[in-house]
Amino acid sequence: MPAERNRLLTAAALATACLTAALSAPAAATPNIETWQTASGAEVLYAHAPDLPMVDVRIAFDAGSARDGGQPGLASMTANMLTEGAGGLDADTIAERVETVGAELGTGADRDMAYASLRSLTEPDTLGTAVEILTKVLAAPDFPPEDLERVRANTLVGLRQQEQKPGSVASRALYQAVYGDHPYATDPDGNRDSVAAIERDDLVDFHERYYTAANATVAIVGAVDRAQAQVLAEVLTAGLPEGAPPPPLPPVADLARGAVERIAFPSSQTHLYMGQPGMRRGDPDYFALYVGNHILGGSGLVSILMDEVREQRGLSYSAYSYFAPMAQRGPMIMGLQTKNAQVDEARQVMLDTLKRFVEQGPTAEELTAAVKNITGGFPLRIASNAKIVQYLSLIGFYDLPLDYLDRFTERVRAVTAEQIRAAYRRRVHPERLAVVMVGGDADGAAEPVAATKAGAGTAGSGAAMPDAATPDPATPGAASPDPATPGTASPDAAAPEPMAPRSTASSPQAKVAPVPAGIGPAPAAGGEG
Repeated sequence: MPAERNRLLTAAALATACLTAALSAPAAATPNIETWQTASGAEVLYAHAPDLPMVDVRIAFDAGSARDGGQPGLASMTANMLTEGAGGLDADTIAERVETVGAELGTGADRDMAYASLRSLTEPDTLGTAVEILTKVLAAPDFPPEDLERVRANTLVGLRQQEQKPGSVASRALYQAVYGDHPYATDPDGNRDSVAAIERDDLVDFHERYYTAANATVAIVGAVDRAQAQVLAEVLTAGLPEGAPPPPLPPVADLARGAVERIAFPSSQTHLYMGQPGMRRGDPDYFALYVGNHILGGSGLVSILMDEVREQRGLSYSAYSYFAPMAQRGPMIMGLQTKNAQVDEARQVMLDTLKRFVEQGPTAEELTAAVKNITGGFPLRIASNAKIVQYLSLIGFYDLPLDYLDRFTERVRAVTAEQIRAAYRRRVHPERLAVVMVGGDADGAAEPVAATKAGAGTAGSGAAMPDAATPDPATPGAASPDPATPGTASPDAAAPEPMAPRSTASSPQAKVAPVPAGIGPAPAAGGEG
């Protein structure tokens, strides 16, 4: 088996080298990022991409589910309701106008952030219509009561469906075990009781408190020049109250001890997840842990976990590990799915494999293959404006250096085996893992074992953990792979100071800045002005 794994490593490195050679130099070039603040205090990150007559915009707010307080699901419900009626337009009219100009409009929330995204052609009339809709959605949502009831009903259906999926049950249980009373513990979608109790006034208050200019990061990528991008950013944020950035989330403490939780579920297979607090965005150990995880369980068939669990023992179709960095320490997660009768053996194999990796670190061959794979695939991660705008949003939201993309491959190549070993010894504690197993029969044949929840009161993505090997780290949102295309992502922190109440229902159009002319594409060199 070691010979087979070496063959796979060599094949993967060769394929990556061929891919890298095939990519042209322009495709591999990282974007030139410019940044400034709007008059109202929003941070803007902009990259000129003139090849296509399109622009991508993403506005992120520190308004994720970590801000739910005692109302789990509030941030997600607020984000989902933004397009259900705004500025006097109902949901059907918003959808029709966006579709008529061929634009794409979306909203969402994860644990760290809420966001709105727009993709539009840069033809002035088309872009003007799309921007007008996005401006209303951000600054003047109506939160119509009848639409709230419809969205609530759909959310409750989704929550009931999650309860029928062992992966979703295990994901929620693992986050609770890892984070205890920290805001990251609760699922962004909330729970049935909390969602049923959310009222329209809760949405209005949440929006007024968190959807402010000082709490916004605006990312713009496309065929608009710097002057046009400045106008665009001003228009999008002019209707927002200035507000103030919220205070940071509380730090996440290490788990005091390990714990195992078994949850009976009528299934022939068991979902097994292990986790503990991992790393945050901008963590000093980020690159050592990132490259190390790629070797351990983030590189699919050639990872150490896949070799031990699948190739050598046939215990699972896939086994994986990943870090999900957030504003505070996101989780380090290992997972697989296996037959009920094999789950204890699989758990021991994963634990032993992790212990060995923490003690010994990677081999020189494993490190070389990982670096080639990561750096060779990097151009594909920034191969479209849609991906780049998510990176810009991530960089701005998490206050990462502007050269994050420029120096990413350099920093990956600089990682040594000793740095990986040292980082894992400092940061990963196999004896303090939270372990969740969901499966078995419905009689409760699987009973709780060592059910203490270590680290309660210390400190996200609500979706079920992936069954296939997850890119490292998993896309945010998101989750969010790194350089992670932020996702949901991700990527998906703290409450602004109280502000005077502002009605969003009465005359909302008055709060929306008009869209000025001149935010279409810059004229081509030598063309007409």
